[in-house]
Amino acid sequence: MRVSVIGCGHLGIPHAAAMAELGHEVIGVDVDQAKVDQLNAGECPIYEAGLPELLARHTASGRLRFTTSIPEAAAFAELHFIGVGTPIDADGRSYDTGQVYGAIRRLAPHLDRPCTIVGKSTVTVGTTSQVTALAQRLAPAGERVDVVWNPEFLREGHAVDDTLRPDRIIAGLTTAEAEKAIRAVYAPILDAGVPIFVTDPQTAELAKGAANTFLGLKISYINAVADMCEAAGGDVSQIVEILGIDPRIGSGGMRPGIGYGGGCLPKDVRAFTASARQLGAEQAAVLLRAAEKINESRTDVALALIARALGDSPLKGARVTVWGAAFKPGTNDVRESPALALAQALQQAGVTVTIHDPQAVTTAMVRNPEFDYTDDLSASLDSADLVVLATEWPEYQQADPQALVNRPATPLLVDCRTTLDPKSWRAAGWTVHQLGRPGK
Repeated sequence: MRVSVIGCGHLGIPHAAAMAELGHEVIGVDVDQAKVDQLNAGECPIYEAGLPELLARHTASGRLRFTTSIPEAAAFAELHFIGVGTPIDADGRSYDTGQVYGAIRRLAPHLDRPCTIVGKSTVTVGTTSQVTALAQRLAPAGERVDVVWNPEFLREGHAVDDTLRPDRIIAGLTTAEAEKAIRAVYAPILDAGVPIFVTDPQTAELAKGAANTFLGLKISYINAVADMCEAAGGDVSQIVEILGIDPRIGSGGMRPGIGYGGGCLPKDVRAFTASARQLGAEQAAVLLRAAEKINESRTDVALALIARALGDSPLKGARVTVWGAAFKPGTNDVRESPALALAQALQQAGVTVTIHDPQAVTTAMVRNPEFDYTDDLSASLDSADLVVLATEWPEYQQADPQALVNRPATPLLVDCRTTLDPKSWRAAGWTVHQLGRPGK
């Protein structure tokens, strides 16, 4: 098929490259000419495992190209994916869907033949019906333009795999023609046995929010348990193992730490909470807001653990190395990064902060230029009074504690992601503190 992908960011670029990998002819559209030029040169402006190779291969073959021209995309494609951003609105609770409606307003007047618009962005329930009315009103093809809502479930750091080998596809639609188009564009994936759920649009819209919000609830729950362990002297890691044995629960996504971040979970939990209130489901809103509050408290919890680790030494004037800037490993995305939030809190307490990250130093420097940064893991420890592990990159898990023990002023480590083996680090001479785990 000939497809367009409108919006070339953390969602659109991997999706465009993956569609080319599936055999489609793809045109990506973005308003940023410099980004379009970079993409057409086969250069990837974001970090995702496997994406640079995929992008270079398909731009070189001619199967994938990028443009700033909506009319060009409309003339080229029979199916149009909308992958623009839906950040949280000025009210701090709802999605700002301005880019979605803006894309439809620019695209629809050029749609003069039957086609399908496929929304990928995360939106408030009810958006699909409004987008359909707008598109059909503005398009010369009128009601021959179908709109499908097909929410993405990409994990940053795994976006290519999650597009090519998803665990499910959801398509919220109202016509047989739209279902035919969705099944055609995803045919190689469906032929591989991936299940598809064909629903009404409102179910598809709610499903995305429900999925991400459940992940937020799960993370907040285990962080609440970690706080209880901290107070009682219990071991949250053993509790995770115990709970994970239960097939109704599972241990996936249940790692205690400093909370969730990124471009999805924070805004999705907020917006889903707001939707619950708008729909009159007040008890659901109370539950969801409680999860938010737990997540919002994690920086203070981590600060308290760091203060205890320093003992008699004050935070003010201390030199602290923060390992991690990205909100999670596998990506250079620093949006709503708990690691950077913790670094900011430390600096506000009078701490001199140095940050190391395997991939996100450049993006973090743009957002927080006030910190010192380094790409050298060993050098990041020089003269540090304390090291904080804030993003669970494998580079930190694989680091040799014996080789690093003499670099800091004090071999004192606070693992805020409960990801390291404390026994091996303590055996090498480090003092290790972890959230919700005994100190020895």
